[in-house]
Amino acid sequence: MFTFFPMNLFEQFQRLANFYFLILLVLQLIPQISSLTPWTTIVPLVAVLCLTALKDGIDDVQRHRNDNLVNGRISHVLRDGEFKQERWDHVKVGDIIRMENDQFVAADLLLLSSSEPHGLCYIETAELDGETNLKSRQSLPETATLLDDNAAFTRLRAEITCEAPNNNLSRYEGALKLDGSQLSLNNSQVLLRGCILRNTVWCYGVVVFAGKDTKLMQNSGKTKLKRTSIDRLLNYLIIGVCICLDTICLLPHHTAEQRPCGYADGVDFLFIECPARAGFLLQIVMFLLCMCTICTIACGIWESQIGVKFQVIQPWDVFVEAIVNRQNQSGAIAVIAVLMFFSYFIVLNTVVPISLYVSVEMIRLAHSFWINWDQEMVFKDIPAKARTTTLNEELGQIEYIFSDKTGTLTQNIMTFNKCSINGRRYGDVVDEAGEMTEPLENTPLTDFSDNPEADLKFRFYDKTLLRDVKKRDPDCDLFFRLLSLCHTVMPDEKNGRLVYQAQSPDEGALVDAARNFGFVFLYRNPTSITCKIMDEEVEYELLDILDFNNVRKRMSVILRKDGKILLYCKGADSIIMERLRPGNDQLKQITNDHLNSFASDGLRTLCLAWKELTPTQYSTWKAKYHEATVALENREEKVDAVAEEIEKDLILIGATAIEDKLQDGVPDAIYSLAQAEIKIWVLTGDKLETAINIGYSCKLLTDDMREVFIIDADDAAGTQDQLEKAKTKLGSPDSPMLSPAADGIPRSKSGVTFPGPGSPTIHDIATVENGHSNGTAAKEMDENNICALVIQGKSLVFALTPAMEMLFLEVASLCRAVICCRVTPLQKALVVGLVKKHKKAITLAIGDGANDVSMIKVAHIGVGISGQEGMQAVLASDYSIGQFRFLKRLLLVHGRWSYYRMSKFLRYFFYKNFAFTLCHLWYAFFCGFTAQTVYDPWFISFYNLFYTSLPILALGIFDQDVNAKNSIDFPKLYTPGHQNLLFNRQKFFRSMMHGVATSLILFFIAYGAFHYSVDDLQGIQAFGTGLATILIFTVTLQVALDTSYWTYINFITIIGSVVFYLSLTLFMYSNLFATSYLGSEKKVYSSPAFWFTLVLTVVILMVPVVAARFFLIDTRPTLSDRVRLRQKNESKLKRFQVSAHVAGLTRPSASVTPTARRRKNRRSMRSSYAFSHEKGFGDLITTGTNMPGGKESGSVRLWGKKARRRTDQNGAGAVITLANAFVEESSPEKEMQEVRIVGATGDQVDGVLRPVVPVQITSL
Repeated sequence: MFTFFPMNLFEQFQRLANFYFLILLVLQLIPQISSLTPWTTIVPLVAVLCLTALKDGIDDVQRHRNDNLVNGRISHVLRDGEFKQERWDHVKVGDIIRMENDQFVAADLLLLSSSEPHGLCYIETAELDGETNLKSRQSLPETATLLDDNAAFTRLRAEITCEAPNNNLSRYEGALKLDGSQLSLNNSQVLLRGCILRNTVWCYGVVVFAGKDTKLMQNSGKTKLKRTSIDRLLNYLIIGVCICLDTICLLPHHTAEQRPCGYADGVDFLFIECPARAGFLLQIVMFLLCMCTICTIACGIWESQIGVKFQVIQPWDVFVEAIVNRQNQSGAIAVIAVLMFFSYFIVLNTVVPISLYVSVEMIRLAHSFWINWDQEMVFKDIPAKARTTTLNEELGQIEYIFSDKTGTLTQNIMTFNKCSINGRRYGDVVDEAGEMTEPLENTPLTDFSDNPEADLKFRFYDKTLLRDVKKRDPDCDLFFRLLSLCHTVMPDEKNGRLVYQAQSPDEGALVDAARNFGFVFLYRNPTSITCKIMDEEVEYELLDILDFNNVRKRMSVILRKDGKILLYCKGADSIIMERLRPGNDQLKQITNDHLNSFASDGLRTLCLAWKELTPTQYSTWKAKYHEATVALENREEKVDAVAEEIEKDLILIGATAIEDKLQDGVPDAIYSLAQAEIKIWVLTGDKLETAINIGYSCKLLTDDMREVFIIDADDAAGTQDQLEKAKTKLGSPDSPMLSPAADGIPRSKSGVTFPGPGSPTIHDIATVENGHSNGTAAKEMDENNICALVIQGKSLVFALTPAMEMLFLEVASLCRAVICCRVTPLQKALVVGLVKKHKKAITLAIGDGANDVSMIKVAHIGVGISGQEGMQAVLASDYSIGQFRFLKRLLLVHGRWSYYRMSKFLRYFFYKNFAFTLCHLWYAFFCGFTAQTVYDPWFISFYNLFYTSLPILALGIFDQDVNAKNSIDFPKLYTPGHQNLLFNRQKFFRSMMHGVATSLILFFIAYGAFHYSVDDLQGIQAFGTGLATILIFTVTLQVALDTSYWTYINFITIIGSVVFYLSLTLFMYSNLFATSYLGSEKKVYSSPAFWFTLVLTVVILMVPVVAARFFLIDTRPTLSDRVRLRQKNESKLKRFQVSAHVAGLTRPSASVTPTARRRKNRRSMRSSYAFSHEKGFGDLITTGTNMPGGKESGSVRLWGKKARRRTDQNGAGAVITLANAFVEESSPEKEMQEVRIVGATGDQVDGVLRPVVPVQITSL
């Protein structure tokens, strides 16, 4: 609390407006220069500071509570020989911690021992790298023997020497000095903060890094205060206004003689005749600076020629005479010039009143509530939430989106979708006409109810596969037998059900699919694998596991059953096809066609093959394999070479197709955001092949791309060479990607084909805002955008160096899509910072895990997804949503509306305040430039506070040019925000000049009417009252003309503001208050001349505005104008149809049952990405490291008793099998989704004719 207020005031006074008003307050406290009471500034300034401090305090308390959710987690720490509960923030380096299964790791720990054999434990690192597959860690043998002996841990004395805290998640270097021996430490013994302990009952570790020193926090980056571009522009405008005011106030100081400003009270200067002033009035121009300069020069001339003659009746102030001698006129004029400088500085400060920032904060708060209350962005009872109120309008100006993949674009759920078995294709949904279709919610599912081990969430639509399996088709039997045996999956028990823990989600999906079709993997040990195949338990002897790695891209198991030695292999299609036995080309061709079709649907494919080995073959190979596994040099290469010898002459079984399920609506959201000319970069920790596959699935990579550049060099020279080649191809006029579209289909500037007939797009629209398209974006996103860039993390290390970063940014900017894979959290932040720094564009980062926190903090706007990877991203974000698809509505609706409303609010605000303030300048020509105000001081105080505040607030909160549906249907409406077209310096000066013209017409029409009126309207009081009333009517009518969307609140505020002004004026100028304006309102309001003047002035001011708007809409309509007209016509048509239906003139349309849409395949890339995951648990399984041996131990201890226990055949008890252990769920969870697929040649998809363009994958 003691540090909050000083820090908060320091932050608030960094805003130039607050500092500006603080200077004004100090000046107003000096009576010799201020003609206004200081309370007019004290009250609003203190109110703004207090309200802002209160808001910041609430935000700070909320952050503190969120931090407490993490810091308040409990750990069991060794204290005084016992393990006691401690909060995370009390854990320090050197503490020994006990953790249990499914607990978060509190700090970076050195693993000491665990419940698993040989000190093994398994962790999930989703919050670090976004991967939900398990990883293994193993303690040193010297500490693994400690087990869970508390006394042994109490007696433990050791010394750890390690590297300094850093952000490298994949490296740890250190040494442990224990009992006089020096033991080497590496990353395989370290559990990082943010990991979750899995499949391990308990483990112990010693803290090596805690708090901010942990690798997770080192990757989080620093939290910086974020300000919007409008905030920064307002600061520049305030500086400009101050310069103008300085010019106004300083110029009189340089004139020869001036009239003192300190005159006696009650003197009326309104109609002083001044012939010398006439020539200067003709020189008034529309520009504020020139106007003020002429006025101040005229002030000096008036003082020197006329003002000195009034000293007899109006002597100088005592303050002036105390400084200089009465006879020293030059000195006195110099003193008064200084006083005049500050006096006009105070009088003219209402050009930018402090109420501007109060109104801005109120509007932003209301916009935040619109986001929080939007029921269209609620997912599983999780609403969207604006965690900050200061960045809403910047949501409407996003040019770059940086997105995580796992958990953000995808659900991180792998599902078995299709397969090809011996040339037969399974998994397609076929309609009555025999055409393949997309499954709908009412599409019947395959019934697995007769399989008690089946997963109720598993969905498969092709019933023929289950039918063939039940018929014991030999090909199907072999297919699923391989899936249930060839893997490194570990079985586990959770809530009484069999679950699988896999190193790769792909493997888990395949084993789970086999389980649903009746081939259930039960348990394993180092020497055997047991499965239940069609209700019959079968045991295979496990001879060897040839595990997967990035070079092999395949895995194999060698088994013995009934005297036969079998090799089962699965892997990337390109790898398996090269190792097949010669012959059977027809099967290979059919399978290859199926693989192409699967890949075009965005599915992850892999091939299955097998062979039978003779005992002689195996024994000969086994000797070589053993020799390779014990080699001291190049062991991995030798093992791979030996595996290559036996993994050949394979027999093809078929192929699988797995879907990495996208979140609902992701392709549509990306398509709409691309149409809005927003560039999307995917920054993921996944492998290259996986990232490309998801890119095609979510339509980030499309078929109209001529080339996909892959940057995967291992050194700086190679990376630069690949980038240079890509730049050359992008810039070459002969490049096929730069040639005009041969198909003649017009494409938008965003590179997305304009929808054709039947789609909600207005044809022939080239105007974005005021007839001008986004020139910069159009140039950058021209024909060059039909390419993509994919870069590996190892290459990105060199690309982000100062010598190469501009080359990388140039190439990336010319591509429509950019995918950075295998990147660390820090690299994500560096990429965002690079674009933010050099492109000067508004950036948004979105993610759902702790590995995304750093880029979320660096980006202008951070969005967190409440997903499966914890709440770290949400806690660090500015906005949180339930799914990626809501980002479309957040930007295209709320962001655009916020920017549109704020821009219109600011334009009107400056207009009305220039119209209000500059009347003081025109009055200065009639009052001897004495800084006397033309209005009543109370009117000056209430003008922005009461009289004009509510209509403009209603405008800024409720106004909209088009509704939410059209905002989404026409993404091009979003593009003006990219170049700040709705509020910029040009728009500001237009509003300023509009205000200048309004004040000029207001003042001089009123001046002429009052000066020559036959009614008794003479005097400053009557003139000021009449001028103020005309001003209120004028600006209120102007806000009514500016309102595009009328609500009852707009009506109430607009009419109520005028009524309130008239009522309060009559009340304050009544006999109840002693004021110099007493009775002036009755004299003015009872005069017909005044009301005629009011009507005349309003007509003169409003008619040109209305005429200009009609002219522009008719001759140069913007896209917003066209959509608004379409919206209006649709509304009229709908009302007519409803009226006709009520009158019985038309029949209601019959409800149409949605029909399945024909599936449209797209041509896509198929490569070795099918089987992309980390190295499995093969070594741990075959060596027995993860289990002590025996069927009833290790992973088997969880299921052995249930699965193998039999009651006596003569007993009365029921047979207890694995099936009895399953708990049936009440209803399966629906996981349906709809993905729009781009069609083949000549096909129409969603009303768009799209030709197939071959995609060239270039590895440079």
